[in-house]
Amino acid sequence: MSPYIMSTLLLALGLGTTITFASSHWLLAWMGLEINTLAILPLMAQHHHPRAVEAATKYFLTQATAAAMLLFASTTNAWLTGQWSIQQMVHPLPTTMVITALALKLGLAPLHSWLPSVLQGLDLTTGLVLSTWQKLAPFALVLQLQPSNPIILMLLGLTSTLVGGWGGLNQTQLRKLLAYSSIAHLGWMVLVLQFSPSLTFLALVTYIAMTFSTFFMFKQAGSTDINTLATSWAKAPALTSITPLLLLSLGGLPPLTGFMPKWLILQELTKQDLAIVATLAALSALLSLYFYLRLSYAMTLTISPNNLMGTTPWRLRSLHPTMPLAISSTLTILLLPLTPALTMVLAL
Repeated sequence: MSPYIMSTLLLALGLGTTITFASSHWLLAWMGLEINTLAILPLMAQHHHPRAVEAATKYFLTQATAAAMLLFASTTNAWLTGQWSIQQMVHPLPTTMVITALALKLGLAPLHSWLPSVLQGLDLTTGLVLSTWQKLAPFALVLQLQPSNPIILMLLGLTSTLVGGWGGLNQTQLRKLLAYSSIAHLGWMVLVLQFSPSLTFLALVTYIAMTFSTFFMFKQAGSTDINTLATSWAKAPALTSITPLLLLSLGGLPPLTGFMPKWLILQELTKQDLAIVATLAALSALLSLYFYLRLSYAMTLTISPNNLMGTTPWRLRSLHPTMPLAISSTLTILLLPLTPALTMVLAL
């Protein structure tokens, strides 16, 4: 792809998200989401592979459906209440429709089935954009909603954590595993959204850092499924040695960064007398931890057969940038001691 076209698409991607961030009117927010969707479609289909074109088509259809539902809900709210402001979404019917539309955009269960198949058809870089940047604009709208009945958010969050854990158990493709990981993490964020928005924001920031390092690590190792992970020790031994820490941080194991948001969310749910919800969420985290352990075992404790792929390959120097991976890996592993400072900053 031409650098000029790539720059234009990336600028449009940033513009769409920024418009949604800055808007207090539903039409402007909808317009930002549409710009965002249209900007990423050429990036998804740039390799002209049938799987990439299929993924772009699926993504366009689901996002267009969610955008149409969002526009219909906001118009219904304006008809019922006379208000176009995002903060004035007070009627339960359009509020429920908007939450459903945004859940479809984010990939929350049970509206999640498009996400694993779309992510599987993309390369790792575009998949990283889809898993992180594309979540920001819909999440900003969810944060501004104040539903009178919080049951729908609780059900979406709890279902997402359970589906994200169960769905990843029998997967061998790394991109599908990361899709189910994204569903589970978003479920944790939505669970605590109505009680502590600052805690949701903290969970989102740590999720982006951990997902960034995981995608970059798989890209550096050149792996797209579990079987090829066994050869990564020959390509990047230092990276392979820290990979279990990155994966276990995604699973939420102490003393790594991923433990911080799960710990604080469970604490907040317990304060709200939601012990059963907190227990189910903690049990679903064990399911996610199992498939992260599978990846760690396949990458570091297995040796591939003694063939050309399993021996140290003669190769040129890697052209992948290592500074973003180094920064995000450090954040993924070592951010837990800063928990008091982060919670104080977000409380301000």
